[in-house]
Amino acid sequence: MSDNPYSTTVLAWYESHARDLPWRTPDASPWSVLVSEIMLQQTPVVRVLPAWRSWMERWPSPADLAEEPSGEAVRMWNRLGYPRRALRLHACAVAITERYGGEVPEDHGTLLSLPGVGAYTAAAVASFAFGQRHAILDTNVRRVLARAETGIQYPPKTQTKAETALAESLLPTEPSVAARWGVAVMELGALVCTARTPACADCPIAHQCAWKLAGKPAHDGPPRRGQRYAGTDRQVRGRLLAVLRESAGPVPKEALDAVWNEGVQRERALDALVADGLVDPLDDGRYALPG
Repeated sequence: MSDNPYSTTVLAWYESHARDLPWRTPDASPWSVLVSEIMLQQTPVVRVLPAWRSWMERWPSPADLAEEPSGEAVRMWNRLGYPRRALRLHACAVAITERYGGEVPEDHGTLLSLPGVGAYTAAAVASFAFGQRHAILDTNVRRVLARAETGIQYPPKTQTKAETALAESLLPTEPSVAARWGVAVMELGALVCTARTPACADCPIAHQCAWKLAGKPAHDGPPRRGQRYAGTDRQVRGRLLAVLRESAGPVPKEALDAVWNEGVQRERALDALVADGLVDPLDDGRYALPG
């Protein structure tokens, strides 16, 4: 172990309080872990669980997904939000199948080379699927470390080198323990050290937390605004995609026009879907999910 002052306490807490999630089981495949990590970006567990189960039932391996058009991934994504993630997963499946014999690569650098896989996802898959030692910094981890170590309520909006260095300095030496630490501190942020109403009375490291010991000073940076959805282009895009997902084939433009009255915004949203590769405009004027 490293000199991490929290690891023993946090790991013991995790053993007693961890949620029973299917991608955390000992027999979870690396592919199932990768799918969960992509789905969990900006989406809560309660919404991901049914989507993940349906996805894994239909495509239990990268090769199964790679055989199908990317539009089927978009259709299966349903209402998880940020549907470009579905295209990334499909592109990952194709790359894994073509380059690595259908097996999710174990090497961290190779994981980083996969389409749409960034620093966090590569570290998470390498740790959770293969038991490696990598610093994992998602929103929850960054918040826990900001409070416990730095004494501030919220981490900076953009991840800093100092945060990465701190996370690496706290990694237990043994890779399997480091991987367990990564998921444990993430769970602590998700269940206890939450953004709006942290349950400090239930926190196993409250007595060591710099923010709590300082009297929980209020955030003094730029105001943190929640993301608005109603009336945004995101909402319009979601409605347009819903028409295409629920159709057995291409749809006429009139079917898309009916979902939103404001024409300029509707056309802008449709153009963005086409530009993102989520919708294919056909030569006959109809629209379809990508083939």
